[in-house]
Amino acid sequence: MNLGIRRLLLGVLLGVLLYGGAVGYTGYQRVHLALSSFHWSAFLAAIGLASLNYCLRFGKWQYYLRRLGVTQVPVAESALVFLSGFVLTITPGKLGEVFKSAVLARTHGVPAERTAPIVVAERLTDVIAIVIWVVVGSAGFRGGGYWAVLGTLAVALGLLCILWEPPLRSLLAFIERGRWARWGPKLASAVASLRVVASPSALALPVVLSLLGWGLEGVGLHLLLAGFGHAPALSFSMFFYATATLAGALVPVPGGLGVTEAMIHQQLVSLAGTPEPIAAASMILIRLATLWWAVLVGFSALAALRLRFPSQLGAIPATPLPPSEPSAPQATREIRPN
Repeated sequence: MNLGIRRLLLGVLLGVLLYGGAVGYTGYQRVHLALSSFHWSAFLAAIGLASLNYCLRFGKWQYYLRRLGVTQVPVAESALVFLSGFVLTITPGKLGEVFKSAVLARTHGVPAERTAPIVVAERLTDVIAIVIWVVVGSAGFRGGGYWAVLGTLAVALGLLCILWEPPLRSLLAFIERGRWARWGPKLASAVASLRVVASPSALALPVVLSLLGWGLEGVGLHLLLAGFGHAPALSFSMFFYATATLAGALVPVPGGLGVTEAMIHQQLVSLAGTPEPIAAASMILIRLATLWWAVLVGFSALAALRLRFPSQLGAIPATPLPPSEPSAPQATREIRPN
């Protein structure tokens, strides 16, 4: 947990420097003047849309748990476990959200190696959905196709690595013979779960939920621009947000910090003709309403879980694969890939 806190503080520091630099570059007085005429109800609406996206993403989490036969977790507690993963949203590709698997292992005895692959499936379906949004909106822009191609290649490579069995079997056999042999059974369990949640038959519903969820956050950016009285066409806002989010997901930086912000600002100014102060303020506000709101929600959920499970959540390990088996009852339903 201490490692996670250090990473979070580093991300916060990076964010403060980044947003402060953007305001300084644009001009504090100019940004302040733009914000003085902003309708703050638009910011609340953007937070509400981001929160609705979290609800849809929770639906994916529940779907994947059921695919894995994990059915003994009450819905309310499962929601808190899911949201607690947002504590480590500020990690490359949001893979730090695997933290929720460690929390689930502590609170309900579900082995972390069994549910950790859900995070990979979540990111895979997120990228598929964002690529679709980019492709839909890229017809009238230069540069969008580039990120769409990169995203498509990333999805194809991910699916190939997951579904092509011989290399996976060879890798597991090599690990079991080497110095990491003790991790062999856990990794084999993780691979089995990954093949279940990332199989082609398991992609359709999560991709639809991701399409709706990320579309809502794109609408959030549009509402923020409208709050300044300078909104482009909705399709433009959706495209700008999708390409920036995809770039932030593909470039290995914590939470996409720097990459996502730069692309939102650059596209608003160069493609939509948004004035610099409004572009800078909109970029900061949309990241506050999505990335940083998620972190706040994550800490709130984790605090609620600590109250509910005070003895189990004394010190949560940074690794998603606990060295010892949890003592709580475990689900016993067998996992069968489709």
